[in-house]
Amino acid sequence: MSKQTYRICCFSRKFKLRDAEPPDEIKALFGRFSENGMMSAEHLHKFLKEVQGEESVSKEEAESAMEAALKSLEHLHVFHHSKGLNLESFFRYLFSETNSPLPPANKVHHDMNAPLSHYYIYTSHNTYLTGNQLNSDCSDVPIIKALERGVRVIELDMWPNSSKDNVDILHGGTLTTPVELIKCLKSIREHAFISSEYPVIITLEDHLTPDLQAKVAEMVSQTFGDILFAPGSECLTEFPSPESLKRKIIISTKPPVEYQESKSLKDKDNSNSHSTKSASEENAWGKEISDLSHKFKALYENNKEDAADHECAEDDDSHHSNHGVPPNAAPEYKRLIAIQGGKTKGKVEQWINADPDKVRRVSLSEEKLESIVLTHGKEIIRFTQRNMLRIYPKGIRFDSSNYNPLIGWIHGAQMVAFNMQGYGRPLWLMQGMFRANGGCGYVKKPELLLNPNDVHDPKNLLPVKTTLKVKVYMGEGWHLDFKRTHFDFHSPPDFYVKIGIAGVPADSTMKKTKAIEDNWIPTWDEEFEFPLTVPELALVRIEVHEYDMSEIDDFGGQTCLPVSELRTGVRAVTLHDQKGQKYPSVKLLMSFDFVK
Repeated sequence: MSKQTYRICCFSRKFKLRDAEPPDEIKALFGRFSENGMMSAEHLHKFLKEVQGEESVSKEEAESAMEAALKSLEHLHVFHHSKGLNLESFFRYLFSETNSPLPPANKVHHDMNAPLSHYYIYTSHNTYLTGNQLNSDCSDVPIIKALERGVRVIELDMWPNSSKDNVDILHGGTLTTPVELIKCLKSIREHAFISSEYPVIITLEDHLTPDLQAKVAEMVSQTFGDILFAPGSECLTEFPSPESLKRKIIISTKPPVEYQESKSLKDKDNSNSHSTKSASEENAWGKEISDLSHKFKALYENNKEDAADHECAEDDDSHHSNHGVPPNAAPEYKRLIAIQGGKTKGKVEQWINADPDKVRRVSLSEEKLESIVLTHGKEIIRFTQRNMLRIYPKGIRFDSSNYNPLIGWIHGAQMVAFNMQGYGRPLWLMQGMFRANGGCGYVKKPELLLNPNDVHDPKNLLPVKTTLKVKVYMGEGWHLDFKRTHFDFHSPPDFYVKIGIAGVPADSTMKKTKAIEDNWIPTWDEEFEFPLTVPELALVRIEVHEYDMSEIDDFGGQTCLPVSELRTGVRAVTLHDQKGQKYPSVKLLMSFDFVK
């Protein structure tokens, strides 16, 4: 135990900094699964089966867990006996990263033999940008970072360079500085499979002349060689599986379009009349993501039949319309396109039912998707059972902010494209979704969205399938990862936890604990229940804030966890910063349980 001193004007305030102590419920658990103050490997085995829900764990695995726990405690200078855990070492074991609420990373456990259209795919938007959409630098560095985080879909916007003899990557019609295409391709080749062996898809936005298309074909072929999946110029009749495409690079774009000079930025999005959101709304402790969920509910509640004949403008996040394949388009370039893009012009029924014998990818803006699902939600789900749907941010998100990804996922959209260089609640949801399935970048869609004989209608309110019970015991680590005066100049922080669900509208909610005053190691001991109608699409949202009476509450950490992957029992939940980087020390001790 130590003391901290804070100054207020001309006098000082001293606060005791106590060591973390096990909550009463943890003490009771230790007493139940120990003998004479010592937990043996046999006791730990029983604890893992009965409390942690690890019913298949063997005695040998329990012994290995015991040995690993004892070894991990050595650097913490925790007193322990070589033959077992005492209360303090058991408490430290519960707080260790080996006791995660998710299965171990890098262990893929979903069926990976279904077509690509049966998976959510970790997708980036304008991957080459280092910052905002207007004047930031273009670089291969954010591409490398995205691949290292497990992103599987990389977007490159191709334009002729200033001398019209080579190809640059940049956000056309803006002041973004270019980077050479070949540099991006080489970085993709080098880093594509560092975090995952499953395929990387490169979506190309093409603004090139036929001779430059031929140059791109040469670059792509020479850079990727035999790891390039290029089935030919014909459209696929069914997408291959992620398993069959391991360590493959896939090119996806529309068939080549005739080159045009750049138009002004306003041609990219017809919604510029809307005002840009203030930066504070996108801050980590600003606008709640659940507001978007309420908006989604309102879309259904205000559904009108006269919207059924809604027409789409050509919807692709490029500056230009597709005028068809010119007769002199480079054939070697066309042969590289494995996943062909399709048009979305005209009535929804026209493109959503076009050519049922071939599969393709189409793109919709977030706004267009919200409009179409009012009356065609069921049809969109049917479309995504065989075809790819990519959703991208609306054009006025100049600050590289993002949108609610659940609207796309609920309707089966595989590629919900995000600006990975930003931060904020929507991006936390994206990161949470792709912590599933070992973090490989591919998450199998729930069977609810894959049954062609009984297509799910998202408007239907389903019965509660299970109830998730969550208990927040305590937290620690802030005093190690933050300066003494980071949260408050005059006293220790007043932490509280916000916890809730992001999922289908019926399941989405947010609750919070009381604030614990003046304590770096707060204990809340509060329990919450969340009825879930579609647990397969639910994410547990966890945020810690520091209460501030006069200003906006300070940010103290966050994480999102896929409900379908949660391990029950008492677990150590590591928290992340606003950009998704894990804090070295900050953790919550929580418990999770499912009841019918």
